[in-house]
Amino acid sequence: MAVPWKVIAGGLLLALLGWGAEGQGYRPGKVSGSATLYLGQERDIWRPLIHTTVNLSEISSIKSSFQLRTFDAEGAIFYGDTKNGQDWFILALKDGIPLMQISKEEMLVSVMGGPKLNDGKWHTLEVSNQGKFVVLEVDGSNGLVVGMQQKKNEELLTGELRLAVGGLLIDRGELFVQFEPQMDGCVREGSWLNLSGPWEAEAGELWPCYQHIQPGSYFPGTGFAIFKTSDFPIMEGDGVKLEIKGDFSKMDGTIFSIKAPGQPLMFALVASNNTKEVTFNFGSDSFNMKDTFKNLAIIIQMDLIQVIQDGDELKTTRFPISPTGQQDYLISWREANLAFGGLLGEGEGNVGSQFLTGCLEKIQVQGRDLDLDLAVKHMSISSHSCPA
Repeated sequence: MAVPWKVIAGGLLLALLGWGAEGQGYRPGKVSGSATLYLGQERDIWRPLIHTTVNLSEISSIKSSFQLRTFDAEGAIFYGDTKNGQDWFILALKDGIPLMQISKEEMLVSVMGGPKLNDGKWHTLEVSNQGKFVVLEVDGSNGLVVGMQQKKNEELLTGELRLAVGGLLIDRGELFVQFEPQMDGCVREGSWLNLSGPWEAEAGELWPCYQHIQPGSYFPGTGFAIFKTSDFPIMEGDGVKLEIKGDFSKMDGTIFSIKAPGQPLMFALVASNNTKEVTFNFGSDSFNMKDTFKNLAIIIQMDLIQVIQDGDELKTTRFPISPTGQQDYLISWREANLAFGGLLGEGEGNVGSQFLTGCLEKIQVQGRDLDLDLAVKHMSISSHSCPA
């Protein structure tokens, strides 16, 4: 390798670490190394949120630290490279655990370990070079150690170092371990390599981080997330179960809707702050409930619809489905769209203006927790966190 391993350890591993007070220190197109950054901001999900290029001769420190907070289990934190991307380093989360990937000459190295970090708390991460080892410390304790030995002599430190936060500057096909890049999380209060110059921001205006968060999916009233119902097949003799947890009294707008292209709306669940009610629409019928519950399950079977509030049998309402409706429902489900946060309109995938404002703390379809990162969704939706 043309650049010493100490530089890879100190430059690439430690390079992208530095944020300060929330919302501080940036202007359109530029961002200070002391700014707090929301990593899930709208952009190409593989592109970094901010990036910079520095001369290796300017680097005077091989130790950096920053704070990370997320409920998201997967995503890119930072990236660095030398030789215009020939040698590179990535720190990410996968399954909530730190994942480091390094490309050095003809080698690809991937190491994963340490504590789970997706608990919604601020964690301090420090990365340092200790001889032939790179050490990631989490909250003051060793979390992950990577060692690499180079047989041939190391060359003199020259050239440029590119740094990026929240994405990559290389093709994702070069990754040793693939992962989903977008992270619903924040970084702040960093000190990295004693660099003080401004960074280039991919967006002209950076989104703020909420002061306090809780688990869930937050809909700010500007967009929706949409799935194909074919992703949730109906087994013979079974129906469909949707379960939503959250404070329904704080929701306003369409929670979910189901519709097949060219067909009338099948189902919709709508909350209203004005009436303090939640309405379940099915076909031409509707059912109103007071918004005092925190858990709602809707079970759609061949001949019956059940609406269950807070798991209470005494708060279960049943609606028989006519034989004609049974056949229509089974056919439509196979080719329908399922939208969370918006009302499906006449065109396929067309969502009307009744967008949801509120937090869905948990969403399950067919007994499976739903990850909105897997949906086609508006970038304003936070998949894993809500303001608390």
